[in-house]
Amino acid sequence: MSRMTGSDRRNAIIKQIRNSSVPVSGRELARVYDVSRQVIVQDIALIRAAGYDIISTHRGYIINEPCSAKRIFKVRHTDEQLEEELNAIVDMGGKVCDVMVNHKVYGPLEAPLGITSRRKVAEFLADIRSGKSSPLKNITSGYHYHTVEADSEETLDMIEDVLREKGFLVDSV
Repeated sequence: MSRMTGSDRRNAIIKQIRNSSVPVSGRELARVYDVSRQVIVQDIALIRAAGYDIISTHRGYIINEPCSAKRIFKVRHTDEQLEEELNAIVDMGGKVCDVMVNHKVYGPLEAPLGITSRRKVAEFLADIRSGKSSPLKNITSGYHYHTVEADSEETLDMIEDVLREKGFLVDSV
């Protein structure tokens, strides 16, 4: 068996700490990667220098990063259903990050939204209804995509279920 490079080991350490539900001890990391505890201390220093917020606790290492998941949903609805669609997503704990259409001539066109609440849905709809512009989805017969961010895959599954129940979700082939 060939030995892992230092870079590969550090990537594996990041993944192991990130995926662990409990702090990971330096002793455990040294055992798993067959290196000394001192090598692990050096690896953690290099990982921190690369921008990862690794915290040392008395029980081991943890990584401090926001716990979130993202998924892209392909949807279709009328202008009248726009408010219902966006509220369904934010009511379930989702953030509508953007809207994207795949135009047959221009290719993908994307716009950031950052909608996180019913208040932001109302502000967005007020801008649309003011006549400033029409929804991007209208240039592709209503078909469009949203990147949705939530606290977990389970929340994204619930959002997907609600969009499907309301008839907005388009199953991609």
